[in-house]
Amino acid sequence: MALQPLWLEAEAIASAAHRLRTAGALMVLPYTDLEQARRSVDMAVQRAGLLPAEGLLVAVHDAKRRGFVSVVNAVYAHSHSTWLGYMAQDAFAGRGWLQLALAALAQGQGGLLAFNDGKWGGALAAFGLARRDWVAQVYGDSFFFPGYRSHFADVELTLIAQAQDRLVYEPQSVLVEVDWNKER
Repeated sequence: MALQPLWLEAEAIASAAHRLRTAGALMVLPYTDLEQARRSVDMAVQRAGLLPAEGLLVAVHDAKRRGFVSVVNAVYAHSHSTWLGYMAQDAFAGRGWLQLALAALAQGQGGLLAFNDGKWGGALAAFGLARRDWVAQVYGDSFFFPGYRSHFADVELTLIAQAQDRLVYEPQSVLVEVDWNKER
């Protein structure tokens, strides 16, 4: 069995709140490119290392380009889970990525886990998984600071977690951004 995927339109998040409940981890993947998102979701659900009842991966089509931060914040506001994480349509998941992340967070007082993205070595949660009760202490009813649209929200959340000694890194928990044009 694999992690459970759910596909939504951004405008349907509020009306789908009853489907955004899990006792485990809820991962949000905002997307604008369906082909890229399908590849990422398929790999992520197969490699999560969790049973369907242990988590949910929500792929949200941002057709009106509300922005990554807005989509993640909307899912956060209309969902219920112990853990909430974020990734992008160009993510490539390693084997056991989510199971390893949850185990690392469960070992201590971690608030935010930075996945091994192959780039920042745990210093930045470009893709991350957070304890929902910790995030509520940071921003209240938002997951990310709502003043950001798509960039810097992950940096700010990471810096807050570092300052509070709540940032966790598990190098075996791999979630890499595959952006072929990034370095150009």
